[in-house]
Amino acid sequence: MRKVDVLVVGAGPAGLAAAARLAASGAGTVEVLDREQQAGGVPRHCAHGGFGTWLHPLTGPAHARLLADAAVRTGAAVRTGVTALDWAGALALTTVGPQGPETIAARAIVLATGARERPRAARLVPGTRPAGVYTTGELQQSVHLHGQRIGSRAVIVGAEDVSYSAAETVRTAGADVVAMVTDQPRAQTTPARAQQTRLRHGIPLLTHTTVTELLGHGRLTGVRVHHRDGRTATLLCDTVVFTGDFVPDHELARRGGLLLDPGTRGPAVDGALRTSRPGVFAVGSMLHAVESAATAASEGARAAAAVREWLTQADWATGIPLTVAPPLRWIAPNRVTPGDRHPYVLRTTAFLTRPVLYVVQDGRLLHRERVASAVPNRTLRLSAGWTSRIDPKGGPVRVSVR
Repeated sequence: MRKVDVLVVGAGPAGLAAAARLAASGAGTVEVLDREQQAGGVPRHCAHGGFGTWLHPLTGPAHARLLADAAVRTGAAVRTGVTALDWAGALALTTVGPQGPETIAARAIVLATGARERPRAARLVPGTRPAGVYTTGELQQSVHLHGQRIGSRAVIVGAEDVSYSAAETVRTAGADVVAMVTDQPRAQTTPARAQQTRLRHGIPLLTHTTVTELLGHGRLTGVRVHHRDGRTATLLCDTVVFTGDFVPDHELARRGGLLLDPGTRGPAVDGALRTSRPGVFAVGSMLHAVESAATAASEGARAAAAVREWLTQADWATGIPLTVAPPLRWIAPNRVTPGDRHPYVLRTTAFLTRPVLYVVQDGRLLHRERVASAVPNRTLRLSAGWTSRIDPKGGPVRVSVR
């Protein structure tokens, strides 16, 4: 067994930012593990811009290199090609990598394992098993990391921000987008982005529509779709990209017996990103898939401060449950303490215009806040100024919308 002070699992923006901040602050030996061969997480295969800051805009790969270099420069050890397999104690993990199996014990563990899109099989789309079926992550890695060719005609399943990124990748690969298909009444991205895509590339958006079957043997030849009014049609294509529908990579958290939130399906955490197991923190997209790289990095830096406090004071309190009422889908963090000061992120399942969020505990109104709009698969934010008014010994706090 080898010992370190802080072990970070996952070398995406959240994990690297936490490691860099911890190493720079003198937290002791800080080590980052990632099963991929290169550090940086999802931005590594997002060739488009929009990363970094307004003053220093970067592409995804450049942003990934910047974060990885910062972690190494501050003194953190970043080890790639290493997979965390299971727990070997309260604060110890068994791993396997190029040098073989190993057990690593730590004074604190930060889980930053990210999220993934559910593939076609998990979405229960029937049909054959032809080539040409991707998720957004698989598509971007194939095109941007491995230079592989895809087909010539693609259907994008989904119409949220990540769906439009997938459409851009398809166009970069030299293929045409036949259509974007969503079961929602309209796109779940900004109106400007949706209109720009339609005008620039002429991509039709099929709303209230679902993909019901994949066609073809050997190679995809088309997808069968079903419209809400009962009509069916076949879209001829040789590529289909399933986008969105993210689930956290929570296997390690689940095997460790960490309390999982039923909404996010990731570890339940408070505002300091503490899980139900003392000494174990969780950050990034495994808590709320999927936010921007900037949000994940900022959360990693916030977790670093909480880890430092744990290392010096060894105090642990995870607060009381924070839940949501439909049509809200989930909230993160999803436990609350009176000292929490960072905004909460939420998702909704319905389009809402100028809704009001109500925060209630045991029938007592703690806070209400109007937001401009609510769109499925896009983030809502709730301020945290009300947390000092909770009763730490009371019942769960519930957020509803009207």
